[in-house]
Amino acid sequence: MKFINKETGRRVGSKDEELKEHSKKLRDEDPILRNIDKEENLEEFSAMDPPEAYDKERMLGSDYENMNKFIQELMDEHKEVVEKTKIFDEALVAFRESGFVFTNEINIAFNEFFVYFDEHILPHNRKEERHYFRILHDRLIESGEHGKGENPSTAIDLMEDDHTKFIQLASLAFNFLGLGTRLRDNESRAMTFDLAFNSGRELTELLRLHIFREDETLFPLSQQLLTEQDFAIING
Repeated sequence: MKFINKETGRRVGSKDEELKEHSKKLRDEDPILRNIDKEENLEEFSAMDPPEAYDKERMLGSDYENMNKFIQELMDEHKEVVEKTKIFDEALVAFRESGFVFTNEINIAFNEFFVYFDEHILPHNRKEERHYFRILHDRLIESGEHGKGENPSTAIDLMEDDHTKFIQLASLAFNFLGLGTRLRDNESRAMTFDLAFNSGRELTELLRLHIFREDETLFPLSQQLLTEQDFAIING
């Protein structure tokens, strides 16, 4: 799976030098990571390096019981997303290990995940984007938790970018799976299913990382920065 570098317009791969440069930029500008470094004086990490990103010692940590009900609802929904994502991820691995053979179990797992994605994950993201992200973005700017430049970025820009990538990766995985079933050439069929597998695995990893960062850093930060009036608007 390759992405387009927004600044150079060139494709970058997981082992290219451009990706290393992009990772450094994330470490330098990511408001989530900068906040952790400010609060706890810990080494920053990058979203491009998931094993370190999942290090809970580097996160602010969530306090569910003291969270606003809106945040609690999001966290509850996250738990279900993680479970559904796990089932889909396991089905992807089984699909590849079987030589890309559709068993009844794999077919059911794929169908259920894509339906769940449309009916639950996308509405969940829209709920976050409707008021919560907009208001928190303003509070992050006011508190100084933002990047540099005339149009400074905040953690919200990263979260919204993830939401867009979810749609792109889910569409790629779904369409490659459908295309592969219609190909008669075995080599082309296997190559297409491999693309579907890679897109699907990238989606599941990004979903888990996104949820972890929201639960462990963004939500606790929200509880610190958002006022009762802010939450009244968000819950409304």
